[in-house]
Amino acid sequence: MQHLSEQEQLRRQKLEELEKLGIEAYPSELFDVTFYAKEIHDNYHPELNNFQEVTLAGRLMSSRVMGKASFAELMDTSGRIQLYINRDEICPGEDKTLYNVVFKKLLDLGDFIGVKGHVFKTQVGETSVHVTELKLLSKSLRPLPVVKTHKDETTGEVTTYDAFTDPEQRYRQRYVDLVVNPSVRDTFIKRTQLVQSMRNFLNDKGYLEVETPILQPLYGGAAARPFTTHHNTLDMTLYLRIANELYLKRLIVGGFDGVYEFSKDFRNEGMSRFHNPEFTQMELYVAYKDYAWMMDLVEEMVERVAMALHGKTEVQVGANVINFQRPWQRYTMFEAIEKYTGVAIGEMDEAGLRETAGKLNVHLDPSMGKAKIIDEIFGEHVEPKLIQPTFITDYPVEMSPLAKKHRDRPGMVERFEAICNGKEICNAFSELNDPIDQRQRFEDQLELGKRGDTEAMVLDEDFLRALEYGMPPTAGLGIGIDRLSMIMTNSHSIQDVLFFPQMKPENVQKEKQEEK
Repeated sequence: MQHLSEQEQLRRQKLEELEKLGIEAYPSELFDVTFYAKEIHDNYHPELNNFQEVTLAGRLMSSRVMGKASFAELMDTSGRIQLYINRDEICPGEDKTLYNVVFKKLLDLGDFIGVKGHVFKTQVGETSVHVTELKLLSKSLRPLPVVKTHKDETTGEVTTYDAFTDPEQRYRQRYVDLVVNPSVRDTFIKRTQLVQSMRNFLNDKGYLEVETPILQPLYGGAAARPFTTHHNTLDMTLYLRIANELYLKRLIVGGFDGVYEFSKDFRNEGMSRFHNPEFTQMELYVAYKDYAWMMDLVEEMVERVAMALHGKTEVQVGANVINFQRPWQRYTMFEAIEKYTGVAIGEMDEAGLRETAGKLNVHLDPSMGKAKIIDEIFGEHVEPKLIQPTFITDYPVEMSPLAKKHRDRPGMVERFEAICNGKEICNAFSELNDPIDQRQRFEDQLELGKRGDTEAMVLDEDFLRALEYGMPPTAGLGIGIDRLSMIMTNSHSIQDVLFFPQMKPENVQKEKQEEK
């Protein structure tokens, strides 16, 4: 008990007192909830005399004891509602222990309770539940952070202070964050609605949702470093997938015309407010289509997501209002670089690109080939300036080992990325289905790996074998759910749209803080 705070010790003492009274602090039996707080607030009308038998459950969030009667506040998954608790109502017999001892002395804020009663309005017009039965459902042994609010009776505006706002605590203790910061719960509800909207859109198009392996003998489908693990029974190294592209293309080879997957992918790279090593993306592959067709589909799908979440195409993101209404602006990659830097790089070799990067103060390292240099210039000088949804098209062939060569522009591939609020939200190709060309691209990637590029792709012989059986012309798309969720919920950091973002071990973080 010595390591516990005074509050935690007191709550454990109360738990012992409850046990002595024969009250189960963690009962097993079902508690049948019939209504939720929001449902009552939205639909109760005194003249209808409705909600005369209700059963609710949730956390006790406040209590105002006034002798034989008290007011309290219960919070369930939908919101909060006031309770009116009268001693003689919940203790109709001679024994008043439930009110005088349990409710007044042994219950704490944060405890889960269940109540039965009927709904009424107080003299000041507050919709409340007149409690006739009260039951402890779960004892809370740690106090919740005290989040204080003040409501201006004139304007109705609610001000919050002393809130649970420290990001380190919020991300580590998301369960507390969700309890004391209702807006956080709204963010994750919107994220779920976003995914559901996309899924409905794709299902309506007739595409099949599938699942592909997370543990893979070869990683591929993107330029990234993998996480490595070991399978003991097979005695072999496996990798957490960095993308599911190559498996979904195998399904197109197998005869499906349209497949998609919401996948957890893993990339062993840096962490920031835009990057988490574990992330979610949706990948879609549709036979007999190309990247121009896929651009139109992305516009339609994201516009529909905005409408589903906000009822309009305009979304507030920080200081910007972003409009997802079709059509979006389109530039080729070289057009965009020239527009924002004033430099035409289309005809430059590697040496010329390095010189240009130096003049533009873009940091490079010796392992970078042409593709990486162009990508660094774009990322430094163009991407942050693209706030409204914009398609960047027609990338150099060196940058896209899995994309088909451009039908009209030598040295280019048929690829686009959608950039919004200064960050990429999706990537798409006319997929490369020429197995001989694909083998050469993989071999070029191997050479980059020998130069030290840790994100270069590996050669996947089984995927090449699948292509040799024949893959129809195909359009492919990968769209980042986390980044799109950030935009659609006006969230500053990717950690704000992940329930449990990756964090340094808590003891390591504490040691660093103590050193500082």
